[in-house]
Amino acid sequence: MVGCDGSGKSTLTSDLLAHFQNEGPCERVYLGQSSGNIATWIKGLPVIGAPVARYLARKAERTHTRKTAAPDLPTALVIYLLSQWRAHKFRRMLQLARSGVTVITDRYPQAEVPGFHFDGPGLVGAHAGGWLVRRLGAREQNLYQWMAHHVPALVIRLNIDADTAHSRKPDHKLSTLQSKAAMIPTLNFHGALVLDLDGRDPYPDVLNAAMEASRAALTSAR
Repeated sequence: MVGCDGSGKSTLTSDLLAHFQNEGPCERVYLGQSSGNIATWIKGLPVIGAPVARYLARKAERTHTRKTAAPDLPTALVIYLLSQWRAHKFRRMLQLARSGVTVITDRYPQAEVPGFHFDGPGLVGAHAGGWLVRRLGAREQNLYQWMAHHVPALVIRLNIDADTAHSRKPDHKLSTLQSKAAMIPTLNFHGALVLDLDGRDPYPDVLNAAMEASRAALTSAR
């Protein structure tokens, strides 16, 4: 399940999960980098938590907005560790799938376009940094290429315009939503079968289309 924030991914993922759990083993795996949850945990640390969380938030925002600038080493290390955490969850997802569990993922890593906003590599501009930053960038790129090589049975992509997304998620930056709404529809996820749905359509229609495509994909995969 992929799409811009506000497109309805979480609701659709939950409803698909509830349905397919009635038919056999089925689990949901979140494949975002979880930076928000990690930041919340860091904030809770005594004494140093809040300052460290603010520092990392500034570094992450600077990296996202300055797309051609090389990150400094502390920022590169944080981004690399977040990518490793995503890969850890990805490996767990593969283990579940290989054991016969139907897995519904919320988001999916890709290696076509850099940037955590698009679930791609986060070390943008690492090629212009020091040798260690460059090495981390190369290792991260390889990591994302490995994940992207595992093509899912079906990608359900919920498309939505940025203004509608912002009306649903007013706490998100409009500029970020504009980037996501423009970029995510262009991704091909290593040639995966993609079902494009309009997140503005009546929800029962979206759910029915997603159910039919998911059932067909599972039948074909088996």
